[in-house]
Amino acid sequence: MIMEVGIDSFLMQPQVATNTATAMAEILERIELADQVGVDVFGIGEHHRSDFLDSAPPIILAAAAARTSKIKLASAVTVLSAADPVRIFQEFATLDIISKGRAEIVAGRGSFVDAFPLFGFDLNDYDDLFSEKLDLLLKIRDNEKLTWSGKFRPSMQNQGIYPRPVQKKLPIWLGVGGTPESFARAGQLGLPLMIAIIGGETGRFKPLVDLYKQSAIKAGHSLSDLKVGVHSLGFVGEDAKQTRDFFFAGYKSMFENLKRNGRSFGPVDREMFDFQNTRTGALLVGTPEEVAEKIILHSQSLGGVSRFTFQMDAILTHKDLMKAIELIGTKLKPLLKDA
Repeated sequence: MIMEVGIDSFLMQPQVATNTATAMAEILERIELADQVGVDVFGIGEHHRSDFLDSAPPIILAAAAARTSKIKLASAVTVLSAADPVRIFQEFATLDIISKGRAEIVAGRGSFVDAFPLFGFDLNDYDDLFSEKLDLLLKIRDNEKLTWSGKFRPSMQNQGIYPRPVQKKLPIWLGVGGTPESFARAGQLGLPLMIAIIGGETGRFKPLVDLYKQSAIKAGHSLSDLKVGVHSLGFVGEDAKQTRDFFFAGYKSMFENLKRNGRSFGPVDREMFDFQNTRTGALLVGTPEEVAEKIILHSQSLGGVSRFTFQMDAILTHKDLMKAIELIGTKLKPLLKDA
């Protein structure tokens, strides 16, 4: 298996050089470059806050589909708990048609709760909402017409859901953090797994990956059909020290100014940043050779990784991100392929 390499973006507002129109034009230019240099997948996240511009990922991805030809276009992640699964499927099926079969969904609950009050959902129903909506989304994918009933959405009686995608089975990954129940659920459903690892040591997720595989086997799924993906913060440059010094400034500013669910992430010190850039740490910042070696080590520590995606939105300029994308496609990816 050759590991896929991807890039995820959340379109953080601090990156906006002049205005939102410029920011949108720049993200499309980055996706276009990623396609040209051989990056396998580009994901757009979903947030509903003033400091992000990614509240409508399928629209951004559809614009990118018209300008690209090979790269897979995915959500990273779709906040399924606060969305209508019928509408989500229709949007990504349409994206799949526009892109000629390159659309994917990474379904998750998101790390922010802003979407719940915005769309009128109760946080007390957090897990029940996700379970029911994931069930409906998978049934829609597998059935053109559907009879279904649930607690949070009106029932359907032999209703058709259109359009249907180009791909016979639209890829749906399950995006997870560190909750064992989420890993077990992905295994029981036989879904590909995308793990968000934004700090600490990557190897600590090995027992959870094992739980995912054990749950899949118990549910009757084949291990050969499973996929494990990792989404981590990272950045690639030509000089190791300069790259880490440069990325740290944006990394520190991002986490010290970003608030999640009303709380700050707290102060960020260089010692912790450097620790996470060691061989076992979650951050992947350095030269293409260093980062490729570390990705391989992470894959080995987790028992095999099918896809790795970089999250590089640490308040960097468009020019910096374009250079990093070029290095990922032309330098880093060939190293992983050779390995």
